[in-house]
This record gives sequence, C-alpha cells and structure tokens, in this order.
Amino acid sequence: MNTKKIVLQTEFDAETRFELRPVDFRAIHENEFEGLKARLLAIRQREAGIKWEAPLRDAANEAAALAWTTPAPLLVFPVLFEEKAAATVLQDRRQARILKKSRELLAA
Repeated sequence: MNTKKIVLQTEFDAETRFELRPVDFRAIHENEFEGLKARLLAIRQREAGIKWEAPLRDAANEAAALAWTTPAPLLVFPVLFEEKAAATVLQDRRQARILKKSRELLAA
C-alpha cells in the first residue's frame, strides 16, 4: 500500500474557465463504417449477381446492427458480414432443395 501522499497546490481564479465539448465517437466513425459496409456489399453483390441484392443487403444490415454493439465495429463488421452472407446462401440453397423435393412429391 502506498503511504506517500502527494499534495498538489491548485489555484483557480474567478476567471478560470473550462470549456467542455462532447465528442460523439460514433458519429466520427459512422461515415467510415458506412463506406466499409458499402464497399463490402458492392464486392459481394458483384460476385453473386442481381438475384442476391436484397438478401445480401439484409445480411449487411444485420451484421452492421450486431457490429455496433461491440467496442470495435469497424473490426468486427467484415467477419460478421461474411458469416451472414454465407448463411444467406446456405438458406437459399436449402429452400431450393425443399422446393424441388416438394414439386417432385406433388408430381408423383
């Protein structure tokens, strides 16, 4: 335990004033984040095609919502987006298989 005490002498006059300005770190990073989101979404949509525009946009929005709940959304978002996009593709493939099986069963 520290037993030494340091006493600081402070002097404040009536004219001493401090100006406090709030800093909204989220606002500072929002533009960077939206730019990153747009770039990653555009790359993924170019690769996937027009069919995937809405599902990938939804995946990006879900990933963005989750990323903002973390201390470092710019670092977390790309991985979350890739996971959500992959889950979207898997879901679409599953639905296509179910639809194909259903049609086969109805045709029989």
